[in-house]
Amino acid sequence: MASSLRGEVLNLYKNLLYLGREYPKGADYFRSRLKAAFLKNKDVKDPEKIKQLIARGEFVIKELEALYFLRKYRTLKQRYYSDD
Repeated sequence: MASSLRGEVLNLYKNLLYLGREYPKGADYFRSRLKAAFLKNKDVKDPEKIKQLIARGEFVIKELEALYFLRKYRTLKQRYYSDD
């Protein structure tokens, strides 16, 4: 069971790293904060707590995707619609 959770955690980390490339404050800022968050919880052994942390990470992924979608929408709106 621990190995399956390990795989989920690694996938979560990889997905967050990928999404962090477009972060508004920069990829380096995002990467350092992500690494700190994962290192803070590296000693967690309880499978239920790990599942809760994975769920929180998936929520962050959804929030980042919403942020990027909103940013694209605003850019397209500014580009194609005037405020006249």
